[in-house]
Amino acid sequence: MSTPTSLIDCSAPTPAAKQTIAVTGASGLIGTALQQVLSDAGHRVLPVTRRESNDDEQLQWDPANGFADAGRLESVDAVVHLAGENIAGGRWSRAKKSRIHDSRVDGTRSLVDAITGLDRKPSVLVCASAIGFYGDRGDQLLDEETGSGSGFLPEVCTAWEAATKPAEDAGIRVVNLRIGVVLSRDGGALAQMLTPFRFCVGGRVGSGRQYWSWVSIEDVVGAILHALSTNSLSGPVNCVAPNAVTNSLFTQSLGEVLRRPTIFPLPGPVARLVLGEMANDLLLASTRVVPRKLLNSGYDFQFPELKDALEHELKG
Repeated sequence: MSTPTSLIDCSAPTPAAKQTIAVTGASGLIGTALQQVLSDAGHRVLPVTRRESNDDEQLQWDPANGFADAGRLESVDAVVHLAGENIAGGRWSRAKKSRIHDSRVDGTRSLVDAITGLDRKPSVLVCASAIGFYGDRGDQLLDEETGSGSGFLPEVCTAWEAATKPAEDAGIRVVNLRIGVVLSRDGGALAQMLTPFRFCVGGRVGSGRQYWSWVSIEDVVGAILHALSTNSLSGPVNCVAPNAVTNSLFTQSLGEVLRRPTIFPLPGPVARLVLGEMANDLLLASTRVVPRKLLNSGYDFQFPELKDALEHELKG
């Protein structure tokens, strides 16, 4: 059984002084876990919601129209921006791709406009990004100095990160957290894989030689806390475990943890037929990312090895 998000043990220190931290995407997989850890550490968390709310512990925000009461942001010490359209929630039609782009780029611009206009600005903005920034790069080792790739996701990530530039210009420390494949039984890619594997129809995708850069949910939360509390950290930061693996090794490890065979491969052409363009960018692309800046700034990964992360999540 997986560890409930309310019981996630995150070893990374939270900011030393008690702070008020606004979190967009607070009801999502990462946001839910982050809220719990911050609250348990004594910080005041203000979830940012699109729903109309009279709750003093929430902030109402519409990316198209801004905050219902922007003045309430004056009390915020830090902002964690996680909101965005689910990229794996259906085939990438033209409308879906537009929502993916606009929810990230326009939404980030709206948030940045609000916080840069404050008299008392937050000291730090941690804004989610993704390793999709790098695109399909084979077995090339990719760190934060590597340029963007080509294609839809690299274009979205580049514009997404650029939308935070006015915050940096206004003196706010900005961290663009490029998040990899998040391992959590409660949602995301791993949760979607469990059913076919448990019914013994799991297997490698495509050639299996493509690299998947993964990260445990505990280390995503830990990296966010580390970014909040580490003043020397800014700009793009890769949020992946130190040891990326090929899809074949990922498949083998998951099968071993679940004690299931992995003999039913999903050929690339079939994946493209079923999922369209999304298959190329999310399943068949090879992205071998290293978390150079996290390691150099002293972050200690709880789960640097895939097998340990899977066993913790699925058997803990």
